[in-house]
Order: sequence, then C-alpha cells, then structure tokens
Amino acid sequence: MLKLEPEWLSRMDYGEAWELQKKLVKEIDREERPETLLLLEHSPTYTIGSDRHPEHLLYGKDELARRGISLYEIDRGGDITYHGPGQLVGYPLLYLDAVGLDLHKYLRNLEEVIIRLLAEFGIAGGRKPEYTGVWVGDSKIAAIGVKFNKARARRGFVTSHGFALNVKSDVEQEGFQGIIPCGIKEYGIVSLETLTGKPLQVEEIGRRILPYFTEVFGYEASVPTALESLGSSAR
Repeated sequence: MLKLEPEWLSRMDYGEAWELQKKLVKEIDREERPETLLLLEHSPTYTIGSDRHPEHLLYGKDELARRGISLYEIDRGGDITYHGPGQLVGYPLLYLDAVGLDLHKYLRNLEEVIIRLLAEFGIAGGRKPEYTGVWVGDSKIAAIGVKFNKARARRGFVTSHGFALNVKSDVEQEGFQGIIPCGIKEYGIVSLETLTGKPLQVEEIGRRILPYFTEVFGYEASVPTALESLGSSAR
C-alpha cells in the first residue's frame, strides 16, 4: 500500500499554511517526501478562490480589521469561504498519476471521507449534485476546494488545498455571517457539535477522520500515533 504521512499542525495562520503547502507540493513532486495529509485549525480567515465574486464578501476592510479576520485571494477552485477556530481543515498533498486520472473522483472521494466520519456519529451526510461539499439535509457541514498542481518531475498532478469541516458550534456564528458562503444564499451552515449535541474537540475529530481517509484513498498510515508529532517533519 502507498504510504501517507499525516501531520497535526494545531492552529496556524492561513498564509503560513499556504506557503507550507507550496513547499511540500514541490518535495512530493520530486519524491523527496511521502504524500502528506496536513490537519489543522486556522485563525479567522476568509479565502476567495478562482471563482471570484467580491460581492459575496459582506464586510469592508474596517470591519474585517475590527473583527480580526484575514482575507486571502488564493489559487484553489471555488468561491469565498470561512476558516476559523473550531473547524477541522485538511490539506491532502497527494500525487495523482496521469494514467487513468479522474479529477472529479478525487473530489467525490474527499466527500466520501467526511460522509463516513459523519456516519460514525449516526449522521446521514450527503451530496448536492450542483455543489461540491458535504451536506446534512439543506445545511452544509464541510466545504471542499482544491488545486491540481501539474507535476514537473512526473506525469500527473500533486493536489493542494482540501476540506474544511465545521466541528464546534461556534463556527456557525463566528465568520459565516460576513459572507455568502460559496455564493450559496438558499442553504445554511451546520456543525458536528450542533448535530450531535455533544462537546467535541477538533484534534480528536482529526484523529477519527484519518482511518476513513486512508480507507477511501487506499493509503497506509499509523492511525493510533499518526497525529502525535506536532508537524515537526513537515516544517
């Protein structure tokens, strides 16, 4: 089986994590490090993807500064979304060989990982055909936006960016009210805590999602100890 190196990075500024992704993508392309899954939280941040709609940001510069929310225009697909404390962010940095490549299947696999995690809690997660992400009824619990970086040393792509799963109930109110998330007006946002009615920790959900990730993508990882090092090998 292929080897996956998971790393728990705790809370990290978005810009720092973005630069780290770029560095690791190059190393994975050159086969200098194994494929990697970064798991972390971000400080309050809005990111705007390649489907840019500035009107979906409802706060001006002064309000962003007052609330301490950073803003980045980035190179993933999709529109605007929020990242912040209480949300599990996953950045899979994986090599996709050009032979038999199915980029849409990669997105569906990311959704499947989260759907299987939700099932562990007795929650029926699902998809909406017109949107990427994971939904519970008409509420979005996880956003997905990725980039496929053309490999230079091999024939294929190395993925970056990834998913953001709402874990803590605070996430529903802390940042999403300042945007039209992914440009979708008609549906709401929900968190794992709200659905379960139980207090949950982001790092623990990171540990629990890892077996589903390795199962869906066919990787080998040391599940009990994979997230114990605080990202030391990734930096």
